[in-house]
Amino acid sequence: MDKLKALEAFVKVVDTGGFTRAAEALEMPKATVSTLVQDLEAQLGTRLLHRSTRRVTLTADGATYYERCLRVLDDVREADESVSSRQGSPSGRLRVDMTTSMASYLVREAVPDFLARYPDIHLELGCTDRPINLLSEGVDCVIRVGPMQDSSMAARRIGSMQFLTCAAPDYLARHGTPTHPHELSSHRWINYFFGGGVAQWDFERDGERIVLRFDGGLALNDSNVYEDACVAGLGVGQLPAFLVHWHERAGRLVTLMPDWRVEDLPVHALYPSNRHLSTKVQAFVEWVAQVFEAMPSLRR
Repeated sequence: MDKLKALEAFVKVVDTGGFTRAAEALEMPKATVSTLVQDLEAQLGTRLLHRSTRRVTLTADGATYYERCLRVLDDVREADESVSSRQGSPSGRLRVDMTTSMASYLVREAVPDFLARYPDIHLELGCTDRPINLLSEGVDCVIRVGPMQDSSMAARRIGSMQFLTCAAPDYLARHGTPTHPHELSSHRWINYFFGGGVAQWDFERDGERIVLRFDGGLALNDSNVYEDACVAGLGVGQLPAFLVHWHERAGRLVTLMPDWRVEDLPVHALYPSNRHLSTKVQAFVEWVAQVFEAMPSLRR
């Protein structure tokens, strides 16, 4: 038995919650993962996992052993990276997740630079607006917009997301151009919903703050589709400033009420706090922070 592979298989089963996901993350057959864990249990003379048709959980011995395995594997990875970082650039598979609209923009404007800078990193870019579990889904790093929700994650503040109120020119031609937030009640609006509710609309000017919540109308939970709805002229929306500016240059959107500021939201890079920060994750976080810093509508 390859002891190191067995430790990796055991940890991955725990992190992902099952043998199937662990096998996918490790890119090996499920039977191989199962055999490695069984052989490990046989060698130790104790059961590490409770197995059922629905899930896999740790035994008391398994929980203690899992924590020790994490430290061992972190030490091995750190030792490998201390050598590989001196020999060349970061390498290996890197799984990153971010909102669909941010991913679309970065793929157009910045990702080619990352791929050229780090040719040995195999970037897997997941695009989703929903919260994800990094450990169970095998993700190395996520970029998230908004207040921190998970204190168990290590986080680095890399920027702020500036938003603008906008609409398509043909929508404004049909329904008129609002000049004050209170006028939006007579317009069609496009809501964004997540979790249990619809996001509120906030505006601030010269110390005056207005918070609105519109019920009914169109509500979406995907940032790319939300962007498409705004461009299609389905109503008034609020989009990240970098997207509005991009569409505005092409005549697809118009900024509304520019004297009324929409609250900026923080942007963080998140990664598991109980893992050694690998050189490839470090490289990506440093790179994306530089991208944000170069953009006025995204820098802190």
